[in-house]
Amino acid sequence: MDDGGADASRRDVLKAAVAAGGASALSACLEFAEDDDPVPTGPDDLSGLSARQHAWNGRVRTDDHGNTLLPRHQALLYLSLPASGPPDASDRASIETVFRTLERAYERSHDGLLFSIGYSPRYFDRYEASLPASVDLPEPRQLSPFESPTLDRQDAMLHLASDRAEVVLAAEAALTGAEATVNGVSMEQTLTDALEVVDRRTGFVGAGMPAERQDGLEGIPSSNPVPEASPLFMGFIAGFRKNQATEDHVTLPEGPFSGGTTKHVSNLRMRLDDWYGEQSYDQRVAELFSPAHADQELVEGVGENLGDDNGVTPEIVDSIRDHAREFARVGHAQKAARANRDDDGRPRTLRRHFESTDDDEASLHFPSLQREITTFEEVRRAMNGSDLTDEPAIRQRVNNGILEYIFVKRRGNFLVPPRSLRALPTPDGRVPGLE
Repeated sequence: MDDGGADASRRDVLKAAVAAGGASALSACLEFAEDDDPVPTGPDDLSGLSARQHAWNGRVRTDDHGNTLLPRHQALLYLSLPASGPPDASDRASIETVFRTLERAYERSHDGLLFSIGYSPRYFDRYEASLPASVDLPEPRQLSPFESPTLDRQDAMLHLASDRAEVVLAAEAALTGAEATVNGVSMEQTLTDALEVVDRRTGFVGAGMPAERQDGLEGIPSSNPVPEASPLFMGFIAGFRKNQATEDHVTLPEGPFSGGTTKHVSNLRMRLDDWYGEQSYDQRVAELFSPAHADQELVEGVGENLGDDNGVTPEIVDSIRDHAREFARVGHAQKAARANRDDDGRPRTLRRHFESTDDDEASLHFPSLQREITTFEEVRRAMNGSDLTDEPAIRQRVNNGILEYIFVKRRGNFLVPPRSLRALPTPDGRVPGLE
């Protein structure tokens, strides 16, 4: 029997549910998920869990090349304390209780639930003390001369991720008090006992998911050109293992927040009519990777043949001006690589980006982990390519990587502390009332 119609209906429900949120979306999602395997639960003894909130790589799937496959469904909850001044011990106790409940309810994995919470510079301004020198966490700001983003200055941001849409929705419902239990575990308290959810953003990543969601989406041509095999709207894979920093490399090595990391999260609106309508496949390869990739036919299809490395070599990086003159364009990855390697050649940032159809437009959520927010800012400046616009063919947004097709809507900076300090920490790395 042909069950293609049923599969399509299921995909339609799941893709709408996480974006919409709420009890009705959860109910619809659970109806389609009821025949799935049970969601694995977490341990009663939480002492064996990683001390790092951002330790996700060992808990998710990988492809045949060892590249990390991020959870397919994700949500970002932006949170604020309702009162001025620092929080009190009861708020900390509520939040820690909630997070421990989630950890017991769900296995910490792509098949269960992965989550982390980060705190903004504005949150730490509630205290008289300042963050230590070991933490580089400036206020978010404009990072290019051609953007005017809304700056996210909410107190905190909670990131939820799972391969199961119903898990993200159920966790969110439990956090906000809409459900009294989560995966069979009673919620003693809720996140909203201490924090207000002031914004909610959602997304997805994985082969087939952008293609399934492209029809009628603002920013995508009506011809629906996104390849079925692509995990991202721009038609290529990303996040190659050898071009990503390790979790160790982005972890703060010292100071009261050692074991934590910093997280920049931007939201990029996508306008892909010209990307697919005016650019040939080779031109798209040249602008996303490098002109050498197109000239040497290094990329096939969505790029799976590249294996675990995007192929941007030091020679390609060093040839960027020669490429600008010979091919009249430069590549996005080629530009960024100029700042995204340390003196030993290791990548400096760990990107965990995913797509979105929030507000019925194609966009990209771009979380980036690094020891210092300044590192991300340096990579972004290299990506801007402003230093290359003295070359006749290179304009600030044209022939300059993918800048012609992406537009920054929002930026925010957060400190993701270790698990022991995740419940409303003080700037000196304490959680009074929980210690």
